[in-house]
Amino acid sequence: MMTPKELLDTMLGYLGFVVQIEETRSEGGSLTLQIYTEESRRLIGRDGETLEAIQFLLNRLLQTKDKEAAKVIVDCELYRSMREDRIVQRVRELAERVRITGRSLQLEPMNSYERRVVHNAFKDDPDVATWSPSDSARIKQITLLKRQPKKETAQKE
Repeated sequence: MMTPKELLDTMLGYLGFVVQIEETRSEGGSLTLQIYTEESRRLIGRDGETLEAIQFLLNRLLQTKDKEAAKVIVDCELYRSMREDRIVQRVRELAERVRITGRSLQLEPMNSYERRVVHNAFKDDPDVATWSPSDSARIKQITLLKRQPKKETAQKE
């Protein structure tokens, strides 16, 4: 059976890409396959759609062979981490408005990966909380809310 790296290399070869793939594991043990190619823009696609599709197909192929196969993250020239940084930066700017005005703000629809990035960015924020409907809801949006001050700090004054 092919390794995820070999399978991805074969898939991209059939699509006409000349690539170099680097394997890394996160602290949690999840596998990331970092692709380097002269045609990174074509491989990433508009808003990362082609990269998402390749990751989806790779994971589906791996799961047909082994139902317990761990999900593999496919990235191209650090596109995902740079995009995460841009998303968090943009949302932090919006969160500042929530912090100042106290009014909640609804973000544009995002995929589940992007929503998780935003939720994680604000999980320890003392002033701004994030909320999104359950995944079964058709609305895939996050709302930024002003956190209510904790009761114990109000009693100390």
